[in-house]
Amino acid sequence: MSNKEKIQIFITGGTFDKSYDYINGVLYFKETHLPEMLKRSRCQLNIDFKTLMMMDSLEMGGNEIEQIIEACKNSTSNKIIITHGTDTITKTAKALAIAELKDKTILLTGAMIPYAFGSSSDGFFNLGCALAYAQTLSPDVYITMQGQYFLWNGVEKNKALGLFEQV
Repeated sequence: MSNKEKIQIFITGGTFDKSYDYINGVLYFKETHLPEMLKRSRCQLNIDFKTLMMMDSLEMGGNEIEQIIEACKNSTSNKIIITHGTDTITKTAKALAIAELKDKTILLTGAMIPYAFGSSSDGFFNLGCALAYAQTLSPDVYITMQGQYFLWNGVEKNKALGLFEQV
């Protein structure tokens, strides 16, 4: 596959990658679950992934968002997926759109329930959708959750219902 067909995944943490400490009853970051997820799915795509950070999106500031933008700018791939915490995913999507990363299809996705929680997590499904949409959508910045994709400026998180909705 050529670089244009390669899908770049940038990992930033979020609920997607949290693990659960059963003794202390807290969520924490250990390492990304992405390699295991790709292996379990028997994914045959040309994927390159890189961990940029492992943090809750509520703790992300301007420096972290700038790091994500720079990683996207410097990527040789024109298909990019970013795993991200859902609380500030729309903020990062807006910053990426403003950065005008021409000719790149960028999808941000996350999870409402950590992948480490097994079959109750939506992370596996959301990652699969992001991989499919990265191959089919035209260049722009999108958020994909719950099997749907939304343009960066046409979505919000409904915290009361725990889902993303078109605005």
